[in-house]
Amino acid sequence: MLLDTAYGNSRVRVMKVKRRHGAHDLRELAVAVCFQGDYDESYVAGDNSEVLPIDTMKNTVYALAAAGEIDEPEAFGMRLAEHFLDRNLKLQRVRIDLAEHPWRRIETAGPGAGSVFERASEETRLAVITANRQQTVVEGGLADLTILKSARSSFTGFVRDEFTTLPEIEDGLLGMSVKARWHYRHTEVKFGEAWHAVRRTLVEAFAAHDSRSVNHTLYVMGQAVVDAVEDVAGIHLALSSRHHHPVDVSRFGVDSKGEIFVPADEPHGLIEATVSR
Repeated sequence: MLLDTAYGNSRVRVMKVKRRHGAHDLRELAVAVCFQGDYDESYVAGDNSEVLPIDTMKNTVYALAAAGEIDEPEAFGMRLAEHFLDRNLKLQRVRIDLAEHPWRRIETAGPGAGSVFERASEETRLAVITANRQQTVVEGGLADLTILKSARSSFTGFVRDEFTTLPEIEDGLLGMSVKARWHYRHTEVKFGEAWHAVRRTLVEAFAAHDSRSVNHTLYVMGQAVVDAVEDVAGIHLALSSRHHHPVDVSRFGVDSKGEIFVPADEPHGLIEATVSR
């Protein structure tokens, strides 16, 4: 028996250069499209009469990006979802995943002024649009936000057994990579303002918090977003710890003064939770 079919196109990459007088704007997105609907005949009988080719999905991303603005990934995703639902009668549910890779204009004098860019960071802005013929749900998000505090972080009083070697930490470094996804309460949101408000709240909560564990910090960050950003119904956070191991340089006749560490990406802890209203 055939169950739970879906098909689509992933990592459709598009860059749009908005050529304004005196300065250009640059937006780069990676888009994924996923169709779910009454397509069983294409699987069991090889009947493609109702199947929109995945190549057409890719071309649709390019065409709609050219025809209108892509200033906010959420709004562009909703345009794509509406387009596909309007034109494909067998389509019951469409999901659009978008990841924006940020570029920053380099302010410089001379011939290149206004048209020279640098990659802002490895952090990405995320958006997910899930739509059927009754409703549209919009999620915002971010990935690869790397943050660290060099004080006001502890981890003590944990369970110990015969395999435990971790010392208790009274005041150490706390580094992490943050991935977050949040649900907007409705679709009439100023998405750019809301996204920046969520990101700012996450960073400010992390900075102000006296951490007793990554779990503790996750909850404080998530609750801060729910309290501060009215348009957000709930947020899911996944925090990957970024360890920094102190180095003993006393054997070289040098006092590290607690200032020398080795960053280590692997293995790393992964802490997840959802905070809702």
